Amino acid sequence: MSSRIAIRRRSAAAAGLALLGLVTLGPAFAAPPETVYFAGGDGTELTAYLFKPAGNGPFPAIVMLHGRGGPYSSNVNKDCALVSRNAPASPCNAGSLSKRHMMWGNSWAERGYVALLPDSFGPRGKAHGFGRHTHDDPDRDDVNERTVRPLDAEGALAYLRQRSEVMPSRILLQGWSNGGSTALNVLFRQGTSTAGFRGALVFYPGCGDKSLLGPTLTSRVPIQLFLAADDEEVSPTLCSAMADRSRQAGTAIDVTIYPGATHGFDEPSASRQSVPGNRPAMDDTLRRAASLASEWLKQ
Repeated sequence: MSSRIAIRRRSAAAAGLALLGLVTLGPAFAAPPETVYFAGGDGTELTAYLFKPAGNGPFPAIVMLHGRGGPYSSNVNKDCALVSRNAPASPCNAGSLSKRHMMWGNSWAERGYVALLPDSFGPRGKAHGFGRHTHDDPDRDDVNERTVRPLDAEGALAYLRQRSEVMPSRILLQGWSNGGSTALNVLFRQGTSTAGFRGALVFYPGCGDKSLLGPTLTSRVPIQLFLAADDEEVSPTLCSAMADRSRQAGTAIDVTIYPGATHGFDEPSASRQSVPGNRPAMDDTLRRAASLASEWLKQ
C-alpha cells in the first residue's frame, strides 16, 4: 500500500487509524525537563530526563531511547565525559539535549504522556556518543544495544511504575537508530509477555545480526517501524525482511518506508530538514506516533 509520502505495509491492527494534527516545533524554547536518577538493570545509576504534562495524572508514559550519538546536542557532547549526580558542572545536562529529543519529549507531554529519556552513555563515561560507522568500535561494547542498553530500558520501566503520576500498565517504548535496535531487543527479551511495554515506535534501527538478538521477533505487543529509503547508515531492506519474518510468526509489526528520507529524518535542525524527503517523513511520524500510541493503549 502506498501514499504520496510513504510506502506502508500495514497490519489489520493498525489499518484505518486517523492522523492527528502537527505539533508545534518549538523545542529550543521549552523549559528543560526534570533530571532524575534510577538504577539500570545492571546496577548502574542512570541519569534521565523526565517530561511531564500539566496536572497530577495518572498519565500513560513512554520511554525514549537515544541513538549512538547520545541524548545531547552535538554542540556540547564532544566536551562531555561522565554525566551523573556527582558531576553537576557537565555541559551535558537537561538544558543541552538535542533538538530531536526536546521535540519529542515536549510533544508527548503536550499530548498527556510522561516521557522519560535515559542517558545510557553519560553515566558510563561516554556522554560524547559515537560517530557514524563505529559499530565495530570496541569502546561501544559496554554500552551495546544487545546486552547493556535493554537493561537500561527495563530499569526505566520499573522506575516509571513507581511514580504516582504514571499509569503502571500503560507504558510504551520509542527508540532511534541504536536506540531503535535496543527497543527491538527489549521486546526480544519480553517475548510473548504483555506485562512489560505495551508497544514500540522504532525509528531507523539497525537490524543486522550484530544489532539484534535474533532474526525473527516474536511479540504480543504492536510494533511500528519508521524507516528511511535513502538511509546512509543502516539498511531498511534488512529491517523490512526482519519485519516480514516476524509478521509471519504472528507479531503485529508494521513498516513505513519514507521515499527520499535519510537517517535521522526527524531531527528538526535546518541542515537535516534541508533534505527534501525528511520534512514530510518527520511530520508524518509526529502525527502517526500519537495516533498509534492512543490506539494501542485502548486495546
